[in-house]
Amino acid sequence: MKAPIAAIMFFTRIPLWRVVKIDPEYFKRVVEWWPLAGLLTGGFMAAVWWAASLVMPQPLAIALAIAARMLLTGALHEDGLADFFDGMGGGRTRERILEIMKDSHIGTYGVLGLVMYMLVLWLCLCGLPAKLLPWIILAADPWAKCCTSQLINSLPYCRKESEAKSGAVYTPIGVGGTVGGLLCAVLPAFLIPLSLFWAYLGPVTVTILMILYLRYKIQGYTGDCCGATALLAELSFYLICVALMVS
Repeated sequence: MKAPIAAIMFFTRIPLWRVVKIDPEYFKRVVEWWPLAGLLTGGFMAAVWWAASLVMPQPLAIALAIAARMLLTGALHEDGLADFFDGMGGGRTRERILEIMKDSHIGTYGVLGLVMYMLVLWLCLCGLPAKLLPWIILAADPWAKCCTSQLINSLPYCRKESEAKSGAVYTPIGVGGTVGGLLCAVLPAFLIPLSLFWAYLGPVTVTILMILYLRYKIQGYTGDCCGATALLAELSFYLICVALMVS
């Protein structure tokens, strides 16, 4: 049970460290339990939307739900997305890209990337029917993270372990971890209409394209790349859902 607890401690701000001590080695396995954390963060986001929608207009309830998830995660993935856009937008060489991504300051590409991501995310969620919205959120979050977790099985880590922001290099996911992650990720699929199942192809496609892109640009991955891929993969899920609803 220590690896799942480590994942929740790593991917959220829930202060489990106050009640349980986890050996640092378990934090190398957090990615295999990322979909479990996605169930938690997606469920929290959906719950905040539902509670807020009882007394507020849907657009405002959606904005509060997005903000609530960022508070729960400490904007971990949003920080990675900004660093990813800064690095890929401002760097020409592998070394320069990695240097920019490690810089704690946000640049123009990061700001523009975050603004556009937030705008498209908010518009997508506003375009979905209220009766399906919480279930779609609950389905999208863990599935996007399950797909993204395969980055660490497909690419090497770009930096030395001592240079990692998290302080550890993730351990590749074995068969057991893959199966467990899939179970967490597909469980909410039974809560959405069958007509929306095409949306599950979005995160798969984004992950494959990101693996190819990262292999070409930096010959590996970083934690920022994982965070960016997770958010873009999730966004693709929502975009396809909206397209299916409109068509």
